Amino acid sequence: MDFSNFLILRNEIFSVAVILFLLLFDLCAPAKFRKALHPIACLLLLAQIVFCCLPAESGTAFGGMYITTPISSAAKALMGMGTLLVFLFAKKWLDNEHEIAKGEFYYLTLNTLLGMYFMVSAGHFLMFFIGLELASIPLACMVAFDKKSDISAEAGAKYILNAAFAGGISLFGISLLYGACGTLYFADLPQALHATPLQIAGLIFFATGLFFKLSLVPYHSWTADVYQGAPTNVSAYLSVISKTAAAVSLFLIFVKVFGIMAESWRPVLYALAILSITIANLFAIKQKNIKRFLAYSSISQAGYVILGVVAASPHGLAGLFYYLFVYMFANIAAFGIASLVERQSGNAQISTYDGLYKTNPKLAVLMMFALFSLAGIPPFAGFFSKFFIFAAATQQGYYVLVLIALLNTIISLYYYLLIVKAMFINPNDNPLPAFKSDNGSRLAMCLCLAGIVLGGIAGCFYNYLSNLAIAW
Repeated sequence: MDFSNFLILRNEIFSVAVILFLLLFDLCAPAKFRKALHPIACLLLLAQIVFCCLPAESGTAFGGMYITTPISSAAKALMGMGTLLVFLFAKKWLDNEHEIAKGEFYYLTLNTLLGMYFMVSAGHFLMFFIGLELASIPLACMVAFDKKSDISAEAGAKYILNAAFAGGISLFGISLLYGACGTLYFADLPQALHATPLQIAGLIFFATGLFFKLSLVPYHSWTADVYQGAPTNVSAYLSVISKTAAAVSLFLIFVKVFGIMAESWRPVLYALAILSITIANLFAIKQKNIKRFLAYSSISQAGYVILGVVAASPHGLAGLFYYLFVYMFANIAAFGIASLVERQSGNAQISTYDGLYKTNPKLAVLMMFALFSLAGIPPFAGFFSKFFIFAAATQQGYYVLVLIALLNTIISLYYYLLIVKAMFINPNDNPLPAFKSDNGSRLAMCLCLAGIVLGGIAGCFYNYLSNLAIAW
């Protein structure tokens, strides 16, 4: 074996080293030093993000099963940034309720991140499937992390059963593709594809696993229950980082491998995008629980992301990346504030937010900014992310799809404003008392605020993504 192959996996090797270090530190360090576990985990993850951003040439390892490109490195850096924000928001929650199991949370999370790294760098379907399962199984443990909560255990069971079912169907689709094409290498498959019924069936079955992770309708039924039952910080991780890996993988595989069959899969994604955006928006209006509300919001946002995949162009890829970048800050901010409010009030009902501005004005304003960004209201970054992804779809002639998505933004604006109305207008004789957030949450909220407000003027970042997409 040529051990130079391992040098190409530098991001994954660094991630494994971080996981092992945190595991050994948690097991071996004296109790008084284990309080440093959180800052150490954050600093190591920050170093990992910087490592992912370092320039590196494209390359392959293990006969083409693993591929590294600037696009995959950018996706890994983006997922690392989202994970770091989740870590910052989770500090107080872990200190108060899970001090003993704090280490398990960090290395379970990093293990899922490692699996997602393999997903976006896979050059072979088996490598991709290994990454998918490595990301899914620890996530089930994270969803059921609150051992004292029956609803958390129920959510973990629902997630692992749905994930196992979706993974099994995906593996069956991979077997059909192998039987029809005789290879599972991404580089070799396009020459063997002729859009036969068996190949189309294999593609549809395989895509099920990605549709499940993205929570696209009709693969979304688990989402609201799992988000409600899981710890709020885990729900944030599910809604952002997990979706980022699935969306990037979906684009790269569908365009790079199945581009020749675009006429077969584009109508399917077209329909899934419309259904996801519309149905999720309608269901979100009726929600009384903030976590279920944000779950349906994330389903709707996934539908918008699909527009970039349907475009199947360099601008579509750049728009998808930029959308995920902006979505990360807005959604983690919303979930982070929901976590803080839930910890203070003891419940996650939307009625808890009535009059929040009177007692906690800073939290209310940041939540409003996050919701306005998710709705796509200018001048917040969400407006520009929607603009770029709509422009990419329009360039490919999908005018009706963009029109339907635009009309749905009106519905989304209505239900996002329901939360804003609760915080600023709804009367409440006993509003949530004023409270101070911990330093980690404050830092995370400042970073999210910067991303929401300044992300809209970061045109150079979109240009950078466009250059990467064109080179890819």
